Amino acid sequence: MAHHIPNILLSTSLAPMIMIVSSLVFLSMKTPEKMVSSVKCAFFFSLLPLIGLLMKGPNYVNDTQTNINWIDIDPASISISLKFDLYQIIFTSTALFVTWSIMEFSLWYMEADPAIGNFFKKLLFFLLTMMIIISAGNLTVLFVGWEGVGIMSFLLIGWYHARWTTALAALQAVIYNRIGDMGFMFAFCWTLTKTLSTNINFLCNTNPHSMVVFAVILAAASKSAQFMMHPWLASAMEGPTPVSALLHSSTMVVAGVFLLIRIHPLIAQNPSTLTTCLCMGAITSLFAATTALMQNDIKKIIAYSTSSQLGLMMVAIGVNMPNLAFFHICMHAFFKAMLFLCSGIMIHNLNNDQDIRHMGGLQKVMPITTSCMTIGTLALMGTPFLTGFYSKDAIIEAVNTSYVNSTAIILTLVATAFTAVYSMRLIYFVSMNQPRFSALINISEHHLATFPIARLAIGTVLAGPLYFYLLFPNSPTIYTMPTSMKMAALIVSVIAFIMAAGLAWKTWTTPPHHNSRVLFSKEFDSVVFTALIHRSFSTLYLNSAWTIITHTIENILFKLLAEYPAHMQINPISIVRTTQKGLIKLYLSALFINMALVLMYL
Repeated sequence: MAHHIPNILLSTSLAPMIMIVSSLVFLSMKTPEKMVSSVKCAFFFSLLPLIGLLMKGPNYVNDTQTNINWIDIDPASISISLKFDLYQIIFTSTALFVTWSIMEFSLWYMEADPAIGNFFKKLLFFLLTMMIIISAGNLTVLFVGWEGVGIMSFLLIGWYHARWTTALAALQAVIYNRIGDMGFMFAFCWTLTKTLSTNINFLCNTNPHSMVVFAVILAAASKSAQFMMHPWLASAMEGPTPVSALLHSSTMVVAGVFLLIRIHPLIAQNPSTLTTCLCMGAITSLFAATTALMQNDIKKIIAYSTSSQLGLMMVAIGVNMPNLAFFHICMHAFFKAMLFLCSGIMIHNLNNDQDIRHMGGLQKVMPITTSCMTIGTLALMGTPFLTGFYSKDAIIEAVNTSYVNSTAIILTLVATAFTAVYSMRLIYFVSMNQPRFSALINISEHHLATFPIARLAIGTVLAGPLYFYLLFPNSPTIYTMPTSMKMAALIVSVIAFIMAAGLAWKTWTTPPHHNSRVLFSKEFDSVVFTALIHRSFSTLYLNSAWTIITHTIENILFKLLAEYPAHMQINPISIVRTTQKGLIKLYLSALFINMALVLMYL
């Protein structure tokens, strides 16, 4: 029988958050070095409840919530609720460990930035808002963290705001996330009006309308960059590399999947929502893996691999395995942060050149960085006994043994095969063969850059069995299945690598034919995908709306008001034209009005 968390564990679970807040408040702790030290101390404090779990076992922990009444609106009430459970304890240590490494790396990477202190404060606040999300016991606190990571992502992605591409990328991230925020607000308002409470446990015990659950899935899809809402994730690479590492590993992009893990009892009640998560995750995983194959920008390759892994987490939600999704979140954080930091070292040493075709032979001049990148890419592929293997292989095995449509299984396996291909391509172009960069470039590995990636490499190797024991204490159920199904992930990865190597060799040894037309060439990158999928549909819808507003409505107004004097026609026509200014706030207002009408109907 599970016991409640003792007061000492509860206190140590809350201590890291208090230490982060204190480093943001007190002036004496606002230097970059002291901020790094505060995150380091917070990480070691977070190890205390984790060690308690290892000693007593994961069943020692039961959900513990603290509630503080905030607003009483008869008969409803809004409270501040913090939840301490297995997920909170494990992810807090993971997020702090990864953030500690990223912030220590930033001491070297952002050394020449005049606003480095402000940059570190934003990183800390970004971490704090994510810790609020994982500790939230109700939708009110979750909403604070949810909006916090959105705001901080806008500020950090747009750090180099003087460049128009960076400003556009930050705005793109905000707009895509605002779409999902409408879904979150819809679920929040329905919960408050129908149940008079925003408590997550209470919500999971209700039977809400299916539209409410789909609204939450929409919120998670935009935050976790699922298919049709993914373009902002690659655009976010315009920000500094430490921001990319923190954004993709343990903060914003996993917040959507974590929300679905929290409300998974609601999703499990409805087969249609499970199918939606499964199919959306499979399509996202395949699409992102396909796009990563055709990228030459090292940061965008890693970014699309993040989107592919987020799709795999959504697949785990779709097969009713939230524990596996959370497991993959934790494992993914280690090697994804390490991959971004390694790419940052290479870009910094190569005079900001991000094209992998201009690299090569870096293992001779950057042995630590290339070794860590190799470990990270092997973990991403799901190489046995690295962190990615424990979670990724378990998800694919769960998909193979579950009663789901075969299309989702095939898409997931093909995405896994493509992951192996672009991972090996990354290793080959970056580390192997002859150098393709200028011989005049002075390359060095600073200890402030290599220590964090070495620490993350150790975590990538050792964290798998440790987290597996914490999340799955009992021996897993043994399924009787063919060996080919048991080793499906490894088999498709090996086959894909052999086929890709053969095709690459054929391409390199065959003279080019200028008259040949290749559909999937290196020029057929994400720009074409975006134009094909987003621009065409958006243009169709917007042109239809423009035609209705400018031709139909105004013609009706002119015909109805033609008999009246001109001064009586000005106000109605000006009201119609006000809605045609193209301002974001007008579209958000329309979404809020529609949401209110739907809530009144429900």
